[in-house]
Amino acid sequence: MVLLEMVSHFRWDAKVVLVLAAFITSYGIFWLIQQLKFDNVLALSLAILKRLPRDITMFDPKFKALTSLINSLVKVTKLVVMMVSLPVSHDHKAMAITNSKIYMATYWIIRSILECTSQITDLRSMRHQCLNAKIVAAWALYSLGNKLNSLCPDLEEQIDTSLQAKLVTIFKDKHTDNQEVLHTLFSWKIELPFKNHSSQKKIDIFELKNKIVILLISKPELLPLDKLLFLVQQTYDHPKHKQIEENYAILWVPIPSANEWSLDEKRTFEFYSSSLPWFSVRQPWALNSAVVNFIKEEWNFKEEALMVVLDENGMVTNSNAMDMVWIWGAKAFPFSISREKELWEQEKWSLELIINEISPLLTNGVEEGQNLCIYGSENIEWIREFTAKMKKIKNAGIRLQLVYVGCRNSTKQTMQNILDIINQEQLSTSLTSEKIHFFWFRLESIKRSVAHEKNTDKIAKEVAEFLDFGENKEGWAVLGRGSSTDLMKLSGENVAELFLGAIEETLKTSLPSEPGNHTDLVPYEEGLIERSVICGVCKRPMKKFVVYKCDVAAE
Repeated sequence: MVLLEMVSHFRWDAKVVLVLAAFITSYGIFWLIQQLKFDNVLALSLAILKRLPRDITMFDPKFKALTSLINSLVKVTKLVVMMVSLPVSHDHKAMAITNSKIYMATYWIIRSILECTSQITDLRSMRHQCLNAKIVAAWALYSLGNKLNSLCPDLEEQIDTSLQAKLVTIFKDKHTDNQEVLHTLFSWKIELPFKNHSSQKKIDIFELKNKIVILLISKPELLPLDKLLFLVQQTYDHPKHKQIEENYAILWVPIPSANEWSLDEKRTFEFYSSSLPWFSVRQPWALNSAVVNFIKEEWNFKEEALMVVLDENGMVTNSNAMDMVWIWGAKAFPFSISREKELWEQEKWSLELIINEISPLLTNGVEEGQNLCIYGSENIEWIREFTAKMKKIKNAGIRLQLVYVGCRNSTKQTMQNILDIINQEQLSTSLTSEKIHFFWFRLESIKRSVAHEKNTDKIAKEVAEFLDFGENKEGWAVLGRGSSTDLMKLSGENVAELFLGAIEETLKTSLPSEPGNHTDLVPYEEGLIERSVICGVCKRPMKKFVVYKCDVAAE
């Protein structure tokens, strides 16, 4: 009570921290002397001056009890600090109950610290005590530890209840930055709650100040490997990432299905958090249960991964930006609902939207305005016949890129067998099996995203039809150019013949009344001289000339 009177002018959290810090300082000096006295003259002199026993192995039971009690002291002290920092309740009765718990915990913390100090101070007088006396002394320490531990459940429940109430209101209040929100979510138990993937450095919430923070909430397994690679491609490896990387951060928050973390889940988390290019919660198993419950209930986290976007002030601007990232990648910055609406207002149904940087092979063709034909089938004979007839179209002088993108919901083995034959026989270019999966997965994301947007009925209709279209395992094809909305879409056995007729009709109807004066310089390839080349502008046959370029460097 005298010690409580000495620190009476401090806050209750400061009282326990000051007294605990004073004890830890004293205890640390004691152990420094014990560890150094055999090698350091000064330490030996201090040990003699303090009349410390030369051999302390006889006090092992006491030191084990001390270690256990100190761990309990630190745990309860942290709980008191957390309780004092909780928002003030307007319910006077509830506030009185909270305060009484703080007072009781503070009393037992200080009483236990004094007992620890007394036991260490009395070591010199206990050298000659019998074994029973030493056991009794150790038992006194264990009893205090049990008393402190018995206070924890009640304190934790009180904290959870208050924290749950704060979480509900904190996202309704205005803030000048995101620090209070991040502290409430992640810094109740850990001072440096995050870690950097590359250096494994412990990170404070201040590192994310003035940034848009995307909370990537998932199971410890995160995502299947193919989707995980696609997520990295759409964020960290996206061409626009360098332009915005200083303005936003992805923070991985893994939450297991069960209340407790298994050893395998911890190992999985450690592996991914050390490998993936974003921040992660350093000890997700230490997240407050109120925070976990809030994420599950308010943000509707079940099993599927989601991305909750917090703006620079900590306000939720999108409760799940996952589809935005799948569709546009870093281009979707700042990932808000208003940005999603803005992007859809700019979009139109075209090959550019369908492909959108799934692969450089496709993206380059779209940006250059080439005629691009994407097709799919699980019938290798159909593919052979289709590609052969499409090559005739190309040989007629029409510049056309032909790319195999598979069929929706094909099995991995079937897809790989088809790809092996296409590549071996050089029937056409193709996406890899992973890219094919991304292609169809992204189209499904488009379907989900446009479902809740206005004025996107045409895109919603087209993407739904395209996904149904891609189910045709016999064969299908789509022909278009860049951002043009004119797409030719055909399926079935006679796709090539229908394309030939449609292309010829297109050329006839699109010819200008007078030929133009256009030049197209193309690299030489075998057989080019014998082939007819159609002008990309006026759609008429072009005259051919051979141009020779002098290689100055070679000379």
